[in-house]
Amino acid sequence: MSEVPGLRERKKIRTRQALIAAALELFMEKGYEQTTVSEIAAAADVSTRTFFSYFASKEDVIFYNTRDGIDRVLRVVAEPRPDDRAIDLLTRAVTSVFSELVLDGQLQREIGPVNYLVMTVPSLRARSLLLLFEGQRELAEALHRACPEELSLVEASAAVGAVIGGGKLAAFVSMSNGASPEEMLDAGRQATEFALSALRAASRVS
Repeated sequence: MSEVPGLRERKKIRTRQALIAAALELFMEKGYEQTTVSEIAAAADVSTRTFFSYFASKEDVIFYNTRDGIDRVLRVVAEPRPDDRAIDLLTRAVTSVFSELVLDGQLQREIGPVNYLVMTVPSLRARSLLLLFEGQRELAEALHRACPEELSLVEASAAVGAVIGGGKLAAFVSMSNGASPEEMLDAGRQATEFALSALRAASRVS
Protein backbone atom coordinates (compact mmCIF):
# COMPACT_ATOMS: atom_id res chain seq x y z
CA MET A 1 0.00 0.00 0.00
CA SER A 2 1.36 3.43 -0.94
CA GLU A 3 2.05 5.85 1.89
CA VAL A 4 -0.35 8.79 2.18
CA PRO A 5 1.53 12.10 1.84
CA GLY A 6 1.71 14.24 4.98
CA LEU A 7 0.30 17.75 5.26
CA ARG A 8 3.55 19.43 4.24
CA GLU A 9 3.97 17.18 1.22
CA ARG A 10 0.34 17.70 0.15
CA LYS A 11 0.85 21.46 0.34
CA LYS A 12 3.96 21.19 -1.85
CA ILE A 13 2.04 19.11 -4.40
CA ARG A 14 -0.80 21.66 -4.48
CA THR A 15 1.64 24.55 -4.94
CA ARG A 16 3.42 22.76 -7.76
CA GLN A 17 0.14 21.98 -9.50
CA ALA A 18 -1.02 25.58 -9.06
CA LEU A 19 2.19 26.84 -10.70
CA ILE A 20 1.79 24.45 -13.62
CA ALA A 21 -1.86 25.37 -14.14
CA ALA A 22 -1.14 29.11 -13.91
CA ALA A 23 1.80 28.87 -16.31
CA LEU A 24 -0.12 26.94 -18.96
CA GLU A 25 -3.09 29.29 -18.75
CA LEU A 26 -0.84 32.34 -19.16
CA PHE A 27 1.18 30.73 -21.94
CA MET A 28 -2.00 30.01 -23.92
CA GLU A 29 -3.50 33.43 -23.17
CA LYS A 30 -0.47 35.74 -23.58
CA GLY A 31 2.06 33.60 -25.39
CA TYR A 32 5.02 31.68 -24.01
CA GLU A 33 7.68 34.29 -24.74
CA GLN A 34 5.51 37.14 -23.41
CA THR A 35 4.82 35.47 -20.05
CA THR A 36 7.23 36.14 -17.17
CA VAL A 37 8.06 34.01 -14.16
CA SER A 38 6.79 36.82 -11.93
CA GLU A 39 3.40 36.67 -13.64
CA ILE A 40 3.20 32.92 -13.19
CA ALA A 41 4.06 33.20 -9.50
CA ALA A 42 1.50 35.97 -8.97
CA ALA A 43 -1.22 33.98 -10.72
CA ALA A 44 -0.47 31.01 -8.43
CA ASP A 45 -0.44 33.36 -5.40
CA VAL A 46 3.17 32.60 -4.47
CA SER A 47 6.43 34.51 -4.60
CA THR A 48 8.91 34.37 -7.47
CA ARG A 49 11.36 32.80 -5.04
CA THR A 50 8.84 30.02 -4.41
CA PHE A 51 8.53 29.44 -8.16
CA PHE A 52 12.28 28.87 -8.39
CA SER A 53 12.16 26.38 -5.52
CA TYR A 54 10.02 24.18 -7.80
CA PHE A 55 11.29 24.98 -11.31
CA ALA A 56 14.60 26.27 -12.64
CA SER A 57 12.86 28.14 -15.48
CA LYS A 58 9.49 28.56 -17.15
CA GLU A 59 10.68 26.07 -19.79
CA ASP A 60 10.96 23.43 -17.08
CA VAL A 61 7.26 23.85 -16.31
CA ILE A 62 6.42 22.53 -19.78
CA PHE A 63 8.52 19.39 -19.30
CA TYR A 64 7.77 18.88 -15.61
CA ASN A 65 6.77 15.20 -15.93
CA THR A 66 9.27 14.09 -18.58
CA ARG A 67 11.83 12.69 -16.13
CA ASP A 68 9.12 10.82 -14.23
CA GLY A 69 7.95 9.17 -17.46
CA ILE A 70 11.47 8.11 -18.42
CA ASP A 71 12.13 6.71 -14.95
CA ARG A 72 8.85 4.77 -15.09
CA VAL A 73 9.73 2.92 -18.29
CA LEU A 74 13.28 2.29 -17.10
CA ARG A 75 11.93 0.63 -13.94
CA VAL A 76 9.77 -1.66 -16.05
CA VAL A 77 12.73 -2.73 -18.20
CA ALA A 78 14.95 -3.18 -15.13
CA GLU A 79 12.48 -5.66 -13.59
CA PRO A 80 12.02 -8.45 -16.16
CA ARG A 81 9.68 -11.34 -15.44
CA PRO A 82 10.73 -14.96 -15.99
CA ASP A 83 10.90 -15.80 -19.71
CA ASP A 84 10.51 -12.16 -20.74
CA ARG A 85 11.86 -11.28 -24.16
CA ALA A 86 12.87 -7.80 -25.23
CA ILE A 87 9.54 -7.26 -27.00
CA ASP A 88 7.69 -8.12 -23.78
CA LEU A 89 9.66 -5.56 -21.79
CA LEU A 90 9.24 -2.89 -24.43
CA THR A 91 5.51 -3.55 -24.69
CA ARG A 92 5.04 -3.32 -20.93
CA ALA A 93 7.14 -0.14 -20.74
CA VAL A 94 5.05 1.59 -23.42
CA THR A 95 1.80 0.36 -21.88
CA SER A 96 2.82 1.88 -18.54
CA VAL A 97 3.01 5.33 -20.16
CA PHE A 98 -0.51 5.17 -21.58
CA SER A 99 -1.84 3.66 -18.34
CA GLU A 100 -0.47 6.63 -16.42
CA LEU A 101 -2.19 9.05 -18.79
CA VAL A 102 -5.50 7.25 -18.28
CA LEU A 103 -5.17 7.44 -14.49
CA ASP A 104 -3.78 10.98 -14.18
CA GLY A 105 -6.52 13.54 -14.80
CA GLN A 106 -4.08 16.43 -14.52
CA LEU A 107 -1.90 15.05 -17.29
CA GLN A 108 -4.96 14.56 -19.49
CA ARG A 109 -5.99 18.20 -19.02
CA GLU A 110 -2.50 19.51 -19.73
CA ILE A 111 -1.46 17.38 -22.67
CA GLY A 112 -3.27 19.55 -25.22
CA PRO A 113 -1.77 22.91 -24.18
CA VAL A 114 1.68 21.38 -23.62
CA ASN A 115 1.82 19.80 -27.05
CA TYR A 116 0.45 22.93 -28.72
CA LEU A 117 3.22 24.98 -27.12
CA VAL A 118 5.89 22.45 -28.07
CA MET A 119 4.67 22.55 -31.68
CA THR A 120 4.54 26.35 -31.94
CA VAL A 121 7.48 27.62 -29.84
CA PRO A 122 10.87 26.88 -31.48
CA SER A 123 12.86 26.75 -28.21
CA LEU A 124 10.40 24.29 -26.71
CA ARG A 125 10.41 22.16 -29.84
CA ALA A 126 14.21 21.98 -29.69
CA ARG A 127 14.15 21.01 -26.00
CA SER A 128 11.45 18.42 -26.68
CA LEU A 129 13.54 16.76 -29.39
CA LEU A 130 16.59 16.70 -27.14
CA LEU A 131 14.63 15.12 -24.29
CA LEU A 132 13.07 12.60 -26.69
CA PHE A 133 16.52 11.61 -27.97
CA GLU A 134 17.97 11.29 -24.48
CA GLY A 135 15.00 9.28 -23.23
CA GLN A 136 15.22 6.89 -26.18
CA ARG A 137 18.96 6.49 -25.63
CA GLU A 138 18.45 5.59 -21.97
CA LEU A 139 15.69 3.13 -22.81
CA ALA A 140 17.72 1.49 -25.60
CA GLU A 141 20.69 1.03 -23.29
CA ALA A 142 18.44 -0.42 -20.55
CA LEU A 143 16.79 -2.81 -23.01
CA HIS A 144 20.19 -4.00 -24.23
CA ARG A 145 21.38 -4.55 -20.64
CA ALA A 146 18.23 -6.55 -19.86
CA CYS A 147 18.50 -8.73 -23.00
CA PRO A 148 22.16 -8.62 -24.12
CA GLU A 149 22.07 -11.97 -25.91
CA GLU A 150 18.85 -11.15 -27.75
CA LEU A 151 19.54 -7.59 -28.89
CA SER A 152 22.71 -5.71 -29.66
CA LEU A 153 22.78 -2.05 -28.67
CA VAL A 154 22.16 -1.12 -32.30
CA GLU A 155 19.13 -3.42 -32.51
CA ALA A 156 17.77 -2.16 -29.18
CA SER A 157 18.17 1.41 -30.42
CA ALA A 158 16.30 0.60 -33.62
CA ALA A 159 13.45 -1.07 -31.71
CA VAL A 160 13.06 1.80 -29.25
CA GLY A 161 13.30 4.39 -32.02
CA ALA A 162 10.59 2.65 -34.04
CA VAL A 163 8.16 2.39 -31.14
CA ILE A 164 8.72 5.65 -29.24
CA GLY A 165 9.56 7.77 -32.27
CA GLY A 166 6.64 6.38 -34.23
CA GLY A 167 4.20 7.07 -31.42
CA LYS A 168 5.43 10.64 -30.93
CA LEU A 169 5.37 11.40 -34.64
CA ALA A 170 1.85 10.04 -35.10
CA ALA A 171 0.59 12.08 -32.15
CA PHE A 172 2.11 15.32 -33.41
CA VAL A 173 0.99 14.77 -37.01
CA SER A 174 -2.57 14.13 -35.86
CA MET A 175 -2.53 17.25 -33.69
CA SER A 176 -1.15 19.39 -36.52
CA ASN A 177 -4.14 18.21 -38.56
CA GLY A 178 -6.62 19.43 -35.97
CA ALA A 179 -7.03 16.36 -33.76
CA SER A 180 -8.25 16.77 -30.20
CA PRO A 181 -5.98 15.73 -27.29
CA GLU A 182 -7.96 12.49 -27.02
CA GLU A 183 -7.56 11.77 -30.73
CA MET A 184 -3.87 12.66 -30.51
CA LEU A 185 -3.34 10.15 -27.71
CA ASP A 186 -5.24 7.51 -29.65
CA ALA A 187 -3.04 8.14 -32.70
CA GLY A 188 0.07 7.72 -30.56
CA ARG A 189 -1.31 4.50 -29.08
CA GLN A 190 -2.19 3.08 -32.50
CA ALA A 191 1.27 3.89 -33.85
CA THR A 192 3.09 2.26 -30.93
CA GLU A 193 0.88 -0.83 -31.20
CA PHE A 194 1.62 -1.03 -34.94
CA ALA A 195 5.38 -0.78 -34.34
CA LEU A 196 5.24 -3.33 -31.52
CA SER A 197 3.27 -5.75 -33.72
CA ALA A 198 5.87 -5.44 -36.46
CA LEU A 199 8.72 -6.04 -34.00
CA ARG A 200 6.86 -9.00 -32.47
CA ALA A 201 6.42 -10.58 -35.91
CA ALA A 202 10.10 -10.02 -36.70
CA SER A 203 11.16 -11.63 -33.42
CA ARG A 204 9.15 -14.75 -34.23
CA VAL A 205 10.88 -15.05 -37.60
CA SER A 206 14.40 -14.54 -36.22
